Amino acid sequence: MILGDLGAEVIKVERPGAGDDTRAWGPPFAGSESVYYLSINRNKKSIAVDLKHPRGAGIIQELSGVCDVLVENYLPGKLHQMGLGYEQLSRLNPQLIYCSISGYGQTGPQSQSPGYDSIASAVSGMMHITGPEQDGEPVRPGVAMTDLATGLYAHGAIMAALLQRHKTGRGVHIDCNLLSSQVSCLSHIAANYLNAGKEARRWGTAHESIVPYQGFKTKDGHIIIAAGNDKQFVKICQVINLMDLTEEPNYKTNKLRVKHRKQLLQTLSQRFLQEKTADWLKRFEGSGVPVGPINSIQEVFSNPQVKHNGLIQEMNHPTAGRIAVPGPAVRFSSFSLSGPLPPPLIGQHTVQVLQDTLSYSDDVIKSLLQSRAVAQNDVS
Repeated sequence: MILGDLGAEVIKVERPGAGDDTRAWGPPFAGSESVYYLSINRNKKSIAVDLKHPRGAGIIQELSGVCDVLVENYLPGKLHQMGLGYEQLSRLNPQLIYCSISGYGQTGPQSQSPGYDSIASAVSGMMHITGPEQDGEPVRPGVAMTDLATGLYAHGAIMAALLQRHKTGRGVHIDCNLLSSQVSCLSHIAANYLNAGKEARRWGTAHESIVPYQGFKTKDGHIIIAAGNDKQFVKICQVINLMDLTEEPNYKTNKLRVKHRKQLLQTLSQRFLQEKTADWLKRFEGSGVPVGPINSIQEVFSNPQVKHNGLIQEMNHPTAGRIAVPGPAVRFSSFSLSGPLPPPLIGQHTVQVLQDTLSYSDDVIKSLLQSRAVAQNDVS
């Protein structure tokens, strides 16, 4: 989807009938499409192709011959059985960049296991470190962070492969998987174990190595405060009128505040309960202390900075009508991203792609439709 935002022509290959599984991931639905599907499929064309049909597999081979990049998420080895593996397609197009996204990698003891975000989140340790502190149960992150991280890794890898191809003239096979993406994202938590043998635990909104760096209840909601250094801690104490804390020997450095976190956090928690979130935010304004409210989703999309950053993207869908989705996160100084195309219906662009990209004649397309190797959606 990010590549589509940047101007790539993205052709989404779906099986005739049900199509992408996420189309059924609801409620909520907008028309017949799940909002989940609509949120992650803008700027794509959809062709419905039966890969089990000999002529269907042939279409993918031909598309691979004229496309720059192929992205697939089958179990390792499955597409090879259909004649659509990297070795087979790279012989037809040596410049092809072939990105495989799987649960655990193309090789190894778990490579044949299916991968979903929540499973990879658990296996990778992400779920182990997410949830309430004080022996709370593991919690799945509120959005599919492992899927999203893997997509971002894949996007970066594809861009790097395109640059490498520009230098060498040859394509490459990219192995991108949920497990590796999430383990890489464990960052300092992984390093704590690898270098100090320190097992991680759940901290709720708090930080294991920085105090205070967490959410606090207010009179009417929640606020989150981050003291990334000792000067910021002093500034927090000034703003909340607890300057005596800066004279306390146990709180002079972050290392000491981490050691004595229980007493300090108890004092801070009692203070933040005395005023409303908006009043605290006003107090901290201009202080240089990183601070913010813990917003509901409604509050997020009422935020003037979210609107200013163009993070609400609207478009007209052929059956769902007017829809809105989160927009691209990045903007560029020298060019603007093109207006978004709505997420496609199953097979909405089958005939168009066969005509324009593969130069098939009307008779050949008619034959493919009749053989059910492909399908075309009637809504244009």
